Amino acid sequence: MADITALVARSHGGGEVLALESRPEPTPGPGELAVEVAAVGVNFIDVYQREGVYPTEPPFVLGNEGAGVVRSVGEGVSGYAPGDRVAWAFTLGSAAEVALIPADQAVRVPDKVDLETAAAIMLQGLTAHFLTRSTHPVQDGTVALVHAAAGGVGRLLVQLITHHGGRVIATAGSQEKCRIATDLGAVETIDYTNLGSEELSSRVRAAAHRLGHDAGVDVVYDGVGRATFDASLASLRPRGLMVLFGGASGQVDPFDIQRLNSGGSLYLTRPSLGHHIATTEELHGRANDVLGWVADGTLTVHVGGRYPWSEAADAYADLEGRRTTGKLVLVP
Repeated sequence: MADITALVARSHGGGEVLALESRPEPTPGPGELAVEVAAVGVNFIDVYQREGVYPTEPPFVLGNEGAGVVRSVGEGVSGYAPGDRVAWAFTLGSAAEVALIPADQAVRVPDKVDLETAAAIMLQGLTAHFLTRSTHPVQDGTVALVHAAAGGVGRLLVQLITHHGGRVIATAGSQEKCRIATDLGAVETIDYTNLGSEELSSRVRAAAHRLGHDAGVDVVYDGVGRATFDASLASLRPRGLMVLFGGASGQVDPFDIQRLNSGGSLYLTRPSLGHHIATTEELHGRANDVLGWVADGTLTVHVGGRYPWSEAADAYADLEGRRTTGKLVLVP
């Protein structure tokens, strides 16, 4: 077999640890698919793994999310054949010309969805799905605060919250990004550039008041982390839910849990995608919803940047620097 190219993190650290390496083409083992990768999603989980925040053992092939065409199937695999178009959301080692994907973690891509879009939607789409359908099931009348609303997950959250009858107060890092959130369905927007926690929470509460929620918002979806955490807690109504699902600005420092009490018997959760696609049935149920919404136009996916693998460090620098909108993908 010919060698393939893979994007490898040689050690823990910044973008400088990434390198393209030649490796033997892998052969699928029992229960696996060998997939010719068409595109790989760029995500913060990759950053956390590269940095060692999430346990990994270097050197390792980067990437968790992608889409492509099945090249061969391993022993015991049923339901897939060479030529099938598949996508996945949570398989480390995806950034290779040919990746090995557990068959029970793959999902079929509808004919109306191209592979690059499928790679761009899987991880963030499944995340937005469980956040709005399981962590806090949005319904008519829900008022939600979404931080970084012009980012990858943020865009999808705004659309899904609105689709399910909720109303969104969106924050973003510029007036242009606020306009994006408005176009996606947000009813209130706040440019949080240079705003302190007290000023930001005050503006959120004023927006909630205009929506008839005098006590604060029902739920905060916060993937920013350290920079917005205090304002997020201060924006909630009594018994509101703080959903911390990422740390784009850094991990949140330990804090006094009595703040939840004094804030009004608040709830705090730190969910992750893996626990919400733990079974094949749950994975397929969520993925079929998400890809179906893309196919019928309920969800729009904005690919904000396409990078060749040789420019992967630039892609992650742009992601970490919050210099982008929408989703970034790496293409072979």
